[in-house]
Amino acid sequence: MAEVSIQKLADDIGTSVERLVQQFADAGIKKSAGEQVNEVEKKTLLDHLSKQHGGRGNDEPKRMTLSRKSTSTLNVKSSGKSRAVTVEVRKKRTYVKRSDAEVARLAEEAKKAEEERLAAIEAERQAAEEAKKAAQEKAQKEAEARAKKAEEEKAHREAQKQKEKEEEKHLSPEELAEREKVRAETEKLRLQQESEAQRKLEEEAKKAEEAARKLAEENERRWKEEEEKRKKQEAEEVHLHSSRYAQEAEDKEDLQVERSSRRRKGKKKKDAGAGLQHGFNKPAAPVERIVRLGETVTVGELANRLAVKSKEVIKTMMKMGEMATINQVLDQDTAILVVEEMGHKYELVNENALEDELLSEQGNDEKSSRAPVVTIMGHVDHGKTSLLDYIRKAKVADGEAGGITQHIGAYSVETENGKITFLDTPGHAAFTAMRARGATATDIVVLVVASDDGVMPQTKEAVQHAKAAGVPLIVAVNKMDKEGADPERVRSELSQIEVISEEWGGEYQFVNVSAKTGMGVDELLEAISLQAEVLDLQAASTGAAKGLVIESRLDKGRGPVASVLVQEGQLKAGDIMLCGLEYGRIRAMKDENGHDVAVAGPSTPVEILGLSGVPAAGDDALVVSDERKAREVASKRSIKQRELKLARQQKSKLENMFANMEAGNVSELNVVLKADVQGSVEAIADSLTGLSTEEVKVIIVGSGVGGITETDASLAAASGAILVGFNVRADATARKVIESEEIDLRYYSVIYDLLDEVKQAMSGMLSPEFKQQIIGLAEVRDVFKSPKLGAIAGCMVTEGIIKRSNPIRVLRDNVVIYEGELESLRRFKDDVQEVRNGMECGIGVKNYNDVKVGDQIEVFEIVEVKRQI
Repeated sequence: MAEVSIQKLADDIGTSVERLVQQFADAGIKKSAGEQVNEVEKKTLLDHLSKQHGGRGNDEPKRMTLSRKSTSTLNVKSSGKSRAVTVEVRKKRTYVKRSDAEVARLAEEAKKAEEERLAAIEAERQAAEEAKKAAQEKAQKEAEARAKKAEEEKAHREAQKQKEKEEEKHLSPEELAEREKVRAETEKLRLQQESEAQRKLEEEAKKAEEAARKLAEENERRWKEEEEKRKKQEAEEVHLHSSRYAQEAEDKEDLQVERSSRRRKGKKKKDAGAGLQHGFNKPAAPVERIVRLGETVTVGELANRLAVKSKEVIKTMMKMGEMATINQVLDQDTAILVVEEMGHKYELVNENALEDELLSEQGNDEKSSRAPVVTIMGHVDHGKTSLLDYIRKAKVADGEAGGITQHIGAYSVETENGKITFLDTPGHAAFTAMRARGATATDIVVLVVASDDGVMPQTKEAVQHAKAAGVPLIVAVNKMDKEGADPERVRSELSQIEVISEEWGGEYQFVNVSAKTGMGVDELLEAISLQAEVLDLQAASTGAAKGLVIESRLDKGRGPVASVLVQEGQLKAGDIMLCGLEYGRIRAMKDENGHDVAVAGPSTPVEILGLSGVPAAGDDALVVSDERKAREVASKRSIKQRELKLARQQKSKLENMFANMEAGNVSELNVVLKADVQGSVEAIADSLTGLSTEEVKVIIVGSGVGGITETDASLAAASGAILVGFNVRADATARKVIESEEIDLRYYSVIYDLLDEVKQAMSGMLSPEFKQQIIGLAEVRDVFKSPKLGAIAGCMVTEGIIKRSNPIRVLRDNVVIYEGELESLRRFKDDVQEVRNGMECGIGVKNYNDVKVGDQIEVFEIVEVKRQI
C-alpha cells in the first residue's frame, strides 16, 4: 500500500496540518504531523467525513444516475439560404436499487396472484364441464320424453283405429270409402308433421353440437393463451429478480436549438413490474351472505347489507308484486322474503338488549298480601259509576258529561274488609279498548246489570273481556229499588251466555244491589273480599315499582299527567320512571282526591307529574335507576314505533293500490281530533274509523291530548280536515288560523253527538242515487201516417200526465220494446206541453215508426234520492 505523510496529504487537499490531524482523531485514528498514513486510513477518514455531511459512508449507492450528451449539426434552409443549426441532445437515466424485503414482497405478490388466476381458470373449466354435462342430461331427458310421447300417441292411434274398425262394420261402402280417404289424408298430414318436427330436432341438435364445439375450442384457446402468458411472466420475473437494479421510469430529453427556446418533454414513468399485474376475476360461484335483520330496515340499508345495488332489491320486490323506493321502510317479514328471494340467508337480531337490561334490574323482593283491584264493567247507563259513587260517598256521576263515564277512573277505597282499588270503565260501545284495558289490569270484575233493562250488548262484551283475561266475575244486579226490577230475568239472560249463578249451580256470585238506596252494597263488598281471599293476591311491597298507565292527559298548568296503577314495589317522588315512549323523574304524586302521596305501594292508583310527554294508556310503567338509559330506551322505542307505523302504512298502500285503482275515486273525510285524555282519543278514533264505508272513508289525519293549538289548525288547513275538540278548546293563536282559513271546528262533550254529526257529514259526501218515477201512461187507440212526422199514435191518457220534455218507453204486452223521447205532442191541431188523465192526444215518437194499436206509452222522470249512512 502506498503511504504518504500527513504534511504531504494536507498540502494536496488544501488544508492545515492541525485540522487534518484533528479529523483523523475524530475518525478514531491517532496521528502526529510527521507520521505516515496508508490507503485504509485515508478511506476510513473519507467515510467518517461523508457520514458527517449526511452521506452513507462506504455503503453501496441506492441510486445511480447516468447522463449522456451528444451534439449534431443540421442544415436548415430559410429564405433560400442554407444555415447550420447546432442541436444538443441530453439524456439522463436514473437507476434505483430495491431492498431485499421489497424484492421478496414483489415475488410473493406475483406468486399469490398467479395462484389466484390458476384457481379461477380451474373453476371456470369445472363450470364449463358442469354446464356441458347438464346440457347432455337435459337433451337425454327431452329425448326420453319425446320417445314416451311418441309411444303414447302410437297407442292412442292403435286404439282409435280399433274403434274405427268396430264402427266401420255398420257403415255402407260409400261411407267406408269416404272415411278411408279422410284417413289417408290425415295419415299423410301426420307423417308430414312428424317429418318436419324430426327435421327441426336434427337442426337444433346440430346447432347445439356446433355451439358446444365452439365453446370447447374457445376454452381450449383461452387456456393455451393463459399458459403461455404465465410462462412468459415467469421468465420476465426471473430476469427482473436476477438484475441488481430495477429501472425507474424517468426519461428526460432536452432539445436545445439555437434561436429558439428550450423545450422539455414530459417524463414517462414505466413500472418494471407492470407485466405482473392481474385483472379482477369474477367469482365462479354465487356468494351467499348472512344478513342481520331487526324489526325494520329500509331498502337502501338492506341493499348495503346484501352488497348489491338498491335497484336490484327494488327489481326483486317488483317481481314479487310490490312497488318500493330506496327510502321505504320494510317490516321484518317482508325483508325476510326479499333476502330469501335473492338467494341469501338471514339472522334475526334482538334490538331490545338495553331494554332487557333495564328489565333484568328488577329484583325478586319478598312478596306480601296486597289489596284487590276491582273493575266495574257493564252496559252504558246501568249505574256503574253511581254504585261506585255510593261506595266512595262522593258525587262522581254528576260531574260526567251526559251522565256517562268517558274515561277510566281509578279510586282507592277503605272498607270494613280492608282496602279495595276500584277501576270505573265506560260502558258506551265506543270504549271497547278502554274496557279491555281495565279487564287486563284487574284482579276481579264486577259486572253491573240493570234489573229493569237486562243483558245488553256492552254487557256481553264485558263478559267476553273478563273471560279473555281469565279474571273472576261477580254480577251486581242494580236498580233493585225500581218497580220493574226483575233479577230472575237477569239471571236467565246471563245463563244464556254461560254466566250461571251459584243458586242455579254455577260458579258466579250474584248480588242484588241498589246504588240509589245502598241496598246490598255491604254484601257486594263481602263478596269481593271473599273472592280476594280465594285468589290470595300477593306482590312485592319493596323495591323498584312496576305498574300500568290507566289514563293520561295534558294539563295546561302541570304538563303531562298520567294515572298509574302500581302493581309491584314502592313508587316514590324523585324516582325515574319509563312509561312506553316517555320517561322522566317524578316531581309529584297525588291520589284521586288531589292529596299528595309520599309512597305508593301495590294496588295503589296515583297521578304522577314529571314525564317528558303524554304516555299512551295501557303502557307499562317501570322505575329504573339510570335516567340516561331510560332516555335512550324511550328514544329507541319512539324510532321503532315510527318505522313500524311507516312500514305498515306503506304495506297497506301497496296491497290496496290496485284495488283502489279498480274501485275508482273514494271520498275521504279528514279529521283532526283532540281530546282531554288519551283513552277518549283512542275510543273516538276507533269509532270514527269504524264508520267508514266503501264510498266514504274517515281518515284521522292527526290526534292528540290537550287543547287545540296552532299546529293542529295548520294541519287541518293543509289536509282539508275538520277540527273536532272533545272536552277541549282552541287557544287564541289557533282561533286566528281557524278564522283566516275558514276551518270547520266542532266542540263536543258527549260522544253520541259527535258520532251522529260525523255520520251526517259523511252522508252528504255519498254520491246520490237516481230513481226512475213513472208520471203518466197513455194507450194507443189508432195510428195515423204523416208525410212529415211518420207514424202518429192517437192515444188516450189513462194515468197521470204526459209531458213533452220527459223520456218515454213504448210497451207491447207489458214488455218494453223501445225507449226514447217524444218528437211531438198535440191536442187536436195544437202543439201542447202536457196532456192530463182522461184526455186524447196525438204522440209522435222520435226515430220510431212501429207503433201499433194496443201499445202503451209510458212517460217517466229521473228523481235524485239522497243517501244516508
